This record gives sequence, C-alpha cells and structure tokens, in this order.
Amino acid sequence: MTRLTYRVDDHPVLGPAAQRQSVTISFNGEPLQAYAGDVLAAALLAHGIRALRRGDGDEAPRGLYCGIGHCFECQVTVDDRPGVRACLTLVRDGMRVETGQRPAPIEGHAT
Repeated sequence: MTRLTYRVDDHPVLGPAAQRQSVTISFNGEPLQAYAGDVLAAALLAHGIRALRRGDGDEAPRGLYCGIGHCFECQVTVDDRPGVRACLTLVRDGMRVETGQRPAPIEGHAT
C-alpha cells in the first residue's frame, strides 16, 4: 500500500495532527491509505495524485480547481458511478475510485 507523502502530520504552528482512523481506498486499482473524514480530493492529493480526469476534446489532465463543488473539474468514477466530485465526497473504506471520463451533465440542467 502506498503511504501518504504530501500530508502535513506535524505543523510548525498548529502542532501534530489528531489521530484518525485509517481507511483503504483504491485509485485505478492501486490501494491507498486515507483517513476517515477526508474528502476524496484531499486523500488523492496526499498521494501526489493531481490528474483526476481528462478534458473534453483536448484530453488535457484536469484536477482539483475550486475545491468547493462549483467547477466540476474533479469528477471521478466512484464504485462504477461516474461524475462524482472528489472535492465533496468523503472517503470510506473499500471505495474504488477511477480516473473520470467526460464530465457528467449537471443534474437538473438541460444539456
């Protein structure tokens, strides 16, 4: 299992992070450690994973942009459900995450 490499566990001003329950998720089949209470985007960034999907047409890598659910750039596929925003989704043990495909239509909006 890949260990967390970009997480701040001991901040010079705030001190050590509180102990939290560890969970295992996978990204494109690779198991990753995350913490209960983390949003999926933070857990993936902690492992250096920045490209979450490919853009329409140009296939350029897309990742976390706004971090608050407005932009839809961080859409991934979770447990075979496409169009899940990684910035709004809490991790759970056993979650299977895959690189997102084309952005899913916004619910309630005409396409």
